[in-house]
Amino acid sequence: MTYLLTGATGFIGTRLAEVLLAKGSPVFYLGRKRSKQLDSRAAFQVWKEPAGTISPLDSVPRFDAVIHLAGEPIAQRWTSDVKRKIKESRTLATRNLVEGIARLRHRPRVLVSASAIGYYGNRGSELLTETSGPGVGFLAELCQEWEREAEQARELGLRVVRIRTGVVLAKEGGALAQMLRPFRLGVGGAFGEGTQWMSWIHRDDLVRMFQWAAENEAVMGTLNGTAPEPVTNRDFTKALAVALHRPAVIPVPKFALRVALGEMASFLFDSIRAVPAAAKRGGFSFLYPRLDDALRAALSSKRPAASL
Repeated sequence: MTYLLTGATGFIGTRLAEVLLAKGSPVFYLGRKRSKQLDSRAAFQVWKEPAGTISPLDSVPRFDAVIHLAGEPIAQRWTSDVKRKIKESRTLATRNLVEGIARLRHRPRVLVSASAIGYYGNRGSELLTETSGPGVGFLAELCQEWEREAEQARELGLRVVRIRTGVVLAKEGGALAQMLRPFRLGVGGAFGEGTQWMSWIHRDDLVRMFQWAAENEAVMGTLNGTAPEPVTNRDFTKALAVALHRPAVIPVPKFALRVALGEMASFLFDSIRAVPAAAKRGGFSFLYPRLDDALRAALSSKRPAASL
């Protein structure tokens, strides 16, 4: 299967491209400029993302699957300008991608588009599956619009899969990388009382889920990109402290995060207890279903194998 990737230079995309290439799958990637970090076997194609004009895709050789990961990072202070960029980099970019696919003479068979469990909003201890309704707030509304844009590809005859990702674990980036420094200094701790639920997944399991969704023709609709056992923030920080052999006794007050991150801090206290019901029903198997194993693997000094 030949793949076209967006967001290939990001935290998830770089690992996905590495795994696909190791398995012998041809990979093309869209971006503003060629990446020096990606394997040279991945072929580059200029893409203007949410600019006013649609970037042509017809110069890319025929491909079978599109995996759409592009988007402005969520983990930053949310100014009005940042929120605009976050929204446009997902909704307008997805719209442009689908319109570019529509112009192709030979269209791919499947679009697998990233989304996020922010779709569900702050839901307390409610167990959330793919059939649970959306929440309210900036991220919930963003994810709904993002998914609607991806869903337009169904009208072009593509199978569409939307993967709502949780907290992705790998030391190279994402939320875990930001947590490591304070914990290693002995000042890590739960966010507030730590009773909010966290839905997490090891990066390699998420990469495998994207590939599985692309290659399994029976998979369509929504998947929760989370491990089977969500935990509370308090239990997560305890497990991370054990994995790092460091204490986790200093809670982080909400007001301190609010000062540092503005409105985005509220999202860190949202409780989202999402489980991968659809993926498990479809036969997907996790390498790291338990948090302690996932953290040990994520923090390992060994470089992960290229092929999973």
